[in-house]
Amino acid sequence: MDEQRFNMSLRKYLKEVGVSSQQEIERVVREEGLGGKGKLKMKMVLTAAGTGLKHIVEGDIDLG
Repeated sequence: MDEQRFNMSLRKYLKEVGVSSQQEIERVVREEGLGGKGKLKMKMVLTAAGTGLKHIVEGDIDLG
């Protein structure tokens, strides 16, 4: 396996996930008028087709 190629591809994917996720969270907070209303409970589920990968990250986002 070409480690450098793998790392670059992985970083590119994670950057896309991070940026697009932030944009979607900001959009829903804005469209649903959630700003200043406590916390938003979050759950991210990461899977990969053809593998047993199932990684779950849960947390809260303070809405100010």
